[in-house]
Amino acid sequence: MHSSSLPAHEEIEQFRRDWMEGTRYGEVKGYDGPPDPGPGPPPDPPEATGKVR
Repeated sequence: MHSSSLPAHEEIEQFRRDWMEGTRYGEVKGYDGPPDPGPGPPPDPPEATGKVR
């Protein structure tokens, strides 16, 4: 994971792909419907602000 406490933009994109493909997260037993697509990634990677945490 990225050195800060938040995941990098690329990691967020991979998490979403894994969710949509059903490769990382388990299925909800008893749910009879299509998978929830969840939120999309931000349009662009966030820009550095120069602030240090």
